[in-house]
Amino acid sequence: MSYICHSGYGYSKKLCEDVTSWFLNNFFPNHKITVDIVHRGLNREQVYGYCDVVGEYHRPRHFLIEMNTYMGKELYVKTLLHELTHMKQWVDGMLRSRYGKLCYCKEPVEKWEYWYQPHEVEAREEEERLYEWYLTDKQNESSVKQFSNRLCSSI
Repeated sequence: MSYICHSGYGYSKKLCEDVTSWFLNNFFPNHKITVDIVHRGLNREQVYGYCDVVGEYHRPRHFLIEMNTYMGKELYVKTLLHELTHMKQWVDGMLRSRYGKLCYCKEPVEKWEYWYQPHEVEAREEEERLYEWYLTDKQNESSVKQFSNRLCSSI
């Protein structure tokens, strides 16, 4: 069983829980992962979000995701999925800390400029794919609920 804790201001609690639960259920249904999501002003840092490991870097299962506040719904969901993709990279062992350096597939990412670092390239690609998948699942879920409600009410 995984745990989701969220705090801060300027965000939808329901959306935060929904997206994170959806991600964990699809990728880590049998893992025990703790995700702390903190919403705060990140404008000075000019970022939308961060994902960090809490505690041990070896087989991490506790993560801190920091999200900028007051984003539109689409940007918020895509940013959260981007940061959750980084979490997945850590859990899968693709992203690691080796000798104090961040490595992707055992290669130090400092060799590339930020925009071209392979873990960031993958996360940007995944955020788009996952966003479409999430919307499709939510649309199917709501049409199934509507259909079952009509059946229940006509009985």
